[in-house]
Amino acid sequence: MSRTRGTWNTTGTWIAGVALAAVLALTGYAVFGGDDGDTDQAGKGGASASASGSAGPKPGYTPPDDWSEPDRWTALPDGERTDEHGSEVGFPHTAEGAVAMAAAANTTSIEGSRNSVDEQLRLYHSYVAKADRNDENAEEIELAAIQTDKSLHQEMGVEVGVPLPSGAYVRSTVIGYKVVHRSENEIAAWLLFRTAQKAGEMEKESIDYGRILNAVVWEDGDWKLSGAATQRALQGLREGQEPKMVAPGDADFNASGWTAVREAS
Repeated sequence: MSRTRGTWNTTGTWIAGVALAAVLALTGYAVFGGDDGDTDQAGKGGASASASGSAGPKPGYTPPDDWSEPDRWTALPDGERTDEHGSEVGFPHTAEGAVAMAAAANTTSIEGSRNSVDEQLRLYHSYVAKADRNDENAEEIELAAIQTDKSLHQEMGVEVGVPLPSGAYVRSTVIGYKVVHRSENEIAAWLLFRTAQKAGEMEKESIDYGRILNAVVWEDGDWKLSGAATQRALQGLREGQEPKMVAPGDADFNASGWTAVREAS
């Protein structure tokens, strides 16, 4: 999967959403939002398509000291069961159920002996639509995840193939969303995610924010990530439509139309 305009700002942001990114790269579309005011257009060149230069907010973004209460909060529904890959599945046939599935597909945890390959193949097998599941896409995802693991281990000073240092992790969590298209069996939404990365027990945690456009379809009684649906959503975007990448509590969070995701109690 080629990347232009430099690299994403951390290994952690590459982990977030990579299963769908790998699928769409083969069809020529970028899925990550770049720095505000720097909109990627749909590509035309198959695997040569670009992902954006940065999945995070503008360099130097810091959540504000003054808290602005989000106007919209939602506790997304749970899936009804866990599948054989350890993923939550069986979400309600509603718009919020679709967003909940997309959020689950963009929630990852790399720590200890669990690596990016484990996580990305889990997401691929649990959440990608049948039309996008094939040997080529599975290989693309695995190869991308292998490179991510190499970079992550190098950053944290350990050899590839061994567990990360004690207390080290990369965790990506969806903290907001904005629905841009809805029908009975197809939902498209921007997801706002936070990636936390820590290199060890005594190391400082770093936080990055990013956004990704996901479109999902109702298939065999559950929602699934769809390359074709995401292509349609991307083609319908107009310049300047991307919501700003800002944390809940920032006044621009409300102005951008985000809905905050309330964590389950």
